[in-house]
Amino acid sequence: MDIFLIILSALLMILGLIGSFLPVLPGPLTSWVGLLIFHLTDVVPMNWTFLGLTLFVAITIWILDYIIPAIGTKRFGGSRAGMIGTSIGLIVGLLAPIPGGIIIGPFVGALIGELLNKSEFDKALKAAFGSFLGFLASTFIKFMVALVFLGLFIVKVVEYQEVLF
Repeated sequence: MDIFLIILSALLMILGLIGSFLPVLPGPLTSWVGLLIFHLTDVVPMNWTFLGLTLFVAITIWILDYIIPAIGTKRFGGSRAGMIGTSIGLIVGLLAPIPGGIIIGPFVGALIGELLNKSEFDKALKAAFGSFLGFLASTFIKFMVALVFLGLFIVKVVEYQEVLF
């Protein structure tokens, strides 16, 4: 059973990294669930302080994920349409077979969203840039936290490898 839980934890860690880039999946929270499942094994002792602190970080990042792009958009004069366009552009950029789609998609999506909101092109371009910067900042933070959680998982696996395997 422990091997199954470790494999499930590892899959959730990887899914958490992927979720850092997808707006639908909360990356750090998914990684945290992987940490929780890992601590449910009989071999690794339950550390409530560790799990509590990492949960606090994951929830904080999850909340900031919604605030940071909005701050970027508002700071550069954008609207809700620009933020929605950023999210749609991200999904299209991920699915489209174009190089750099994950970077180009949010920017173009925000620009189209602002233009559909009847903004002037210069204002729409500025707002799209702000939304894009907010998206990049948010994604970077989520990815770094998910990467740290993966690192903590790997350290624990190495620490308990003799007992686990």
